[in-house]
Amino acid sequence: MSHSKGRLFVISGPSGTGKGTICREILKDIRNEFSVSMTTREPREGEEHGREYFFVSHEEFIENINRNNFLEYATVFDNYYGTPKDIVLKKLEKGRNVILDIDVQGGLQVKEAMPEAVLIFLLPPSLAALRSRLENRGTETPEKIEKRLNKALDEIKFIGEYDYMVVNDVREDAVSDVRSIMTAEALRVPEKVLPIIRRYEQEQKGE
Repeated sequence: MSHSKGRLFVISGPSGTGKGTICREILKDIRNEFSVSMTTREPREGEEHGREYFFVSHEEFIENINRNNFLEYATVFDNYYGTPKDIVLKKLEKGRNVILDIDVQGGLQVKEAMPEAVLIFLLPPSLAALRSRLENRGTETPEKIEKRLNKALDEIKFIGEYDYMVVNDVREDAVSDVRSIMTAEALRVPEKVLPIIRRYEQEQKGE
């Protein structure tokens, strides 16, 4: 068997659905790697270039935009954040799966730039459960919690653009579901093989 490429998995979902926790569990498999974003913001204490982010100048980021080297990018509080395409492709060519934890808007950009990416939407068991999780954090005011819940409803409207949905009620079950999706995708028949099969079927029918 020839060396197979890895796959890009995008995991999105409203704040409080446990994306970070799910990703950390998935990344325990040595075949999976996290996608490190590029940013123009200054590194915080303890952060390292290439680990939390690739810290670059504004000029370098714009150069990457002009080279069409982002699967997605956005501006947040006057700083740029983006997913470098060349780094992701290198990891995939080495047979590594790349995990991208990103919001819905970014996920849709990735789908447009790289249609073969596998998009997984993470859902809470209910909005009441999501509210409870946000409240239990103890880090946000009631007003901010309401804003997050309203944003969650807006994001869920785009679930039809995703390939899979996973309900994160029991963490172990959700992790198992995501792993099952990754296993199934690894066994998918490559698209380049399908035309060969269709031609063979046509020949058998004498077309």
